[in-house]
Amino acid sequence: MTNWLITGAGAGLGRALMDAALARGDKVVGTVRNDAAASELERLAPGRSFAFIVDMADEARVRAVVEAAEQTLGGIDVLVNNAGYGLVGAVEEASLAEVRAQFEVNVFGPVAAIQAALPHMRRRKAGHVVNITSVSGLAAWAGTGIYCGSKHALEGIGRTLAQEVAPLGIKVTNVEPGGMRTDYAGRSMRVTEAKIADYDQTAHNAERILGGHAGQEGGDPAKVAAAILKIVDDENPPVQLLLGADAVHYATQSWAAFQEEFGRWAALSLSTGYDED
Repeated sequence: MTNWLITGAGAGLGRALMDAALARGDKVVGTVRNDAAASELERLAPGRSFAFIVDMADEARVRAVVEAAEQTLGGIDVLVNNAGYGLVGAVEEASLAEVRAQFEVNVFGPVAAIQAALPHMRRRKAGHVVNITSVSGLAAWAGTGIYCGSKHALEGIGRTLAQEVAPLGIKVTNVEPGGMRTDYAGRSMRVTEAKIADYDQTAHNAERILGGHAGQEGGDPAKVAAAILKIVDDENPPVQLLLGADAVHYATQSWAAFQEEFGRWAALSLSTGYDED
């Protein structure tokens, strides 16, 4: 039996993952935003499913919930940082308040959860941190710059953390899904208040595309959840895991563009060292 703490378990991927873990007999604490959602989760498997209400922007509450989950479960084996939302709009259009709010939930909340869980994992010399980032943490898309920035940040933190805790018996995986049939393009998507007409043919396409494809995304949350169970059970899980044909496509496209550009400018890149006498 594996003990899970999954943030953002009220819907979407978080709920699919909680359902999958409970179906095989695991114990799960899920975080949600309100009493109704908490009651629903606790009815899923009485004695094995638990829920706590938390706002991921509330650092003190995040840390308190991790401690409560540790006690409730008798130890967290897997921490899944899944809670988050998307901010859509051009970088210029985003107010600093909107930027800070995005990073509070998508970056600082997960970091607070990780920092609260690690002392217990270090003591046991075991544990697995799973960060649900996004292919947007690897590939940029006009109109999602602040969201991409938050996911790039979590990617870098997770990959570095993996190096730091590997000798301590703790594993880290950044899961990078593509589009899934969740409420990401609905309840979980926010749009910048400011609008600048000059971005109608670039950044504003993101809002139109995401809204137009809502409910038609290629990724199945249940299959993504099954893939996460598989890597959690593996002795040597990946540090990074792309999930979905679109995720593989856009990440590959981004890497290829970087390699091509790097190649064209390699001579200049290598020209900046001191000349040895």
